[in-house]
Amino acid sequence: MRIGIFFGGTSREREISFAGGRTVFDNLDKGLFQPVPIFVDSQGHFILLDWQYLYKGTIRDFYPPVAALPATRHPWQVYIESLGELSQEALTELISHVGRQVEASELPKLMDFAFLALHGPGGEDGAIQGLLEWVGIPYSGSGILPSALGIDKIAQKRLMQAAGLATPKYEVFDVENPTDLDDLVEHLGLPLVVKAPRQGSSIGVSIVRDVEAELAEAVNRARFVDSLSAAEWLALDENGRLAWVRQLADIREGIGLPVQVWEASTTPLQTTTFANPESLYDFINEHFTDTTN
Repeated sequence: MRIGIFFGGTSREREISFAGGRTVFDNLDKGLFQPVPIFVDSQGHFILLDWQYLYKGTIRDFYPPVAALPATRHPWQVYIESLGELSQEALTELISHVGRQVEASELPKLMDFAFLALHGPGGEDGAIQGLLEWVGIPYSGSGILPSALGIDKIAQKRLMQAAGLATPKYEVFDVENPTDLDDLVEHLGLPLVVKAPRQGSSIGVSIVRDVEAELAEAVNRARFVDSLSAAEWLALDENGRLAWVRQLADIREGIGLPVQVWEASTTPLQTTTFANPESLYDFINEHFTDTTN
């Protein structure tokens, strides 16, 4: 029996999923099952992965391959979205270094069952489940509706309340029209758990014990927003600045790329999007140098 192992994915949990896919591959009884590793890259391409790449430390250690990376002044590890828009020919060439791209219609020819090691949006929200049902492949885990409700914490809470099930009190925090802090504490008490409404695992989760001191940072964490002042940047040497951008670009520790950048004092907000860490680094350097001269 052929078992398609789906791992990687488009979400912020792709590295956890990558490690999970490797674990499934290692522990599948090869005497009974034939593993078929389907790596899903961060743009949603299905790749029949050459098995040796399963044993790389992280996705960025092998994909995109070094041969596809643009020349930069500083060494960076990036995901494929940092390469910009690629032609189909360029994408096929890039993928050929690690495996072969597979279209969804081809999946039934490769496997009899799908083991889903994907996490977060795209993997646990009903999306991949719907695709597999469309092409007729049975799969592990919950179906479309429970997956969609499971990842949407607001819909889940409302459904549980409507069904009369016991669930902790909650508030939907609207950053455009925020709840009064005193009312928030009176309704929910302390400590508060602040979380992103549609992420998996503990991504974007914070525990708030002091609303005035900690809530703003917790909300930014749940929205994947970070801030940087000129004073903070200029206090760093070059290595420190490079480390700051690397951490921001690393989805395991920071926000990940692409990011939208704006100046808090600008009204209306004018945003600039950066997918490449070198471009982001240069922009911050130039911006804070200009504003302090």
